[in-house]
Amino acid sequence: MNIAPPPGYLIVVEDSDEDFATVLDAAHAAGLRHEIRRATSGEECLWLLGENERERRANPSLVLLDLNTPLSDGRDALRSIRQNERLRALPLVVLSTSSNPRDVEFCYAAGANAYHTKPVSYPAHLQTLRDIFDYWLTRTVLPFSP
Repeated sequence: MNIAPPPGYLIVVEDSDEDFATVLDAAHAAGLRHEIRRATSGEECLWLLGENERERRANPSLVLLDLNTPLSDGRDALRSIRQNERLRALPLVVLSTSSNPRDVEFCYAAGANAYHTKPVSYPAHLQTLRDIFDYWLTRTVLPFSP
């Protein structure tokens, strides 16, 4: 009997309760079995990733990162993640309300794997998230898969 290992988990950096609820809706609609761990700031994201290192837990399969969060924002988290040798290959997708070309350029230069602008409408936001999950968690071989 060949039993597939359980899926990994996601870290979602999102300070908006409404946008986080949309992430959960999209994960459910996509049939994801991954655990979803929420951070509301870049600082909290780094703490979650550091907690994994201290306890030698598996890394997440994907980080979905909002740029504009309180305290240490997503830009700081992106820089720190890419400077950490253990996390350098961790898939990191930015999903932000910002469509500023400077933000897009910064994120790619800092090592983001993809940049998406959050759609305003719920159906479009839901579809964007489903597309992200489909690509990164179904079609792609990830370095930190369990």
